[in-house]
Amino acid sequence: MSFSSDVKEELARLSNLANKEIVKYELLGYFSSNHIIIEKNKIKFSTENEYNINRFGKLISNMQLINYDIEMSGKSFCITLQKPKLDEVEYKENIILKKQLILEKIMNNELLAKAFVRGSFLGGGSISNPNNTYHLEMLFTTQENALFTLAILKKYGVIFKILKKKKSYSLYTKDGDEISKFLALIQANQSVLKFEEIRVYRDIRNHVNRKVNCETANLNKTVNAAVEQMENIRYLQEIGELEKLPNSLKEIAKLRLENPESSLSELGKMLSSPISKSGVNHRFQKIEKIVEEKRKSKK
Repeated sequence: MSFSSDVKEELARLSNLANKEIVKYELLGYFSSNHIIIEKNKIKFSTENEYNINRFGKLISNMQLINYDIEMSGKSFCITLQKPKLDEVEYKENIILKKQLILEKIMNNELLAKAFVRGSFLGGGSISNPNNTYHLEMLFTTQENALFTLAILKKYGVIFKILKKKKSYSLYTKDGDEISKFLALIQANQSVLKFEEIRVYRDIRNHVNRKVNCETANLNKTVNAAVEQMENIRYLQEIGELEKLPNSLKEIAKLRLENPESSLSELGKMLSSPISKSGVNHRFQKIEKIVEEKRKSKK
């Protein structure tokens, strides 16, 4: 299964259905999502996730909404039920939450807030495989419902962004810290542990990759510099100018020819009077300048 399915399976198994208010507010979260469709006097919830449809079924049964039908439509499970009469809900073209009525309860009751956000995620949320990328998104039927949920997340220190799509509004984040906080908020505790384990692994892997890339780049730079130094020295040999160099330059030039794979630091230690890496580099720069002058004079 996907990571998103694993999260929803964990949430579907939460044993917190004894509290009727929690059940109601999780159901309200579902109702705010874009997977709810209004058909005359009925509403329909659709999902491809079997754990999700089971959770929704438990919620409506717990609310005594027992007159419903479950059917398959392609790969989707669909539950159709009569529009429930809930004080917090207004039915128009879409389901619109009566924000002020809900706010009075939800903003001072963390359990209800968690239940609502959990329902919103189960109803219209998804999360990418964290091994590949960090991306969590929830889709809503109306801007009002999306902004309402955004305000709840902000109150509990979870920062999401909002985006208008063709037929819905999206709350999303691509930040690993925010995803971790969100999963903790909706009580997906096992998923938080798994997500953090993957994050640690990714961080270590990325650190190793950056180090390898840096070392490879430095190695390439060293090799290219050594090749250029040897070309300059051989040019001086060809035109009979190598032996005319000052002793300090002649010594480093011959060492380079004898030790083509050695670093500047290693060459510096081989000299009769050892010098630093920067000192060796300075001598090769002098040789390069001499070669440039000789090449110009040959034109």
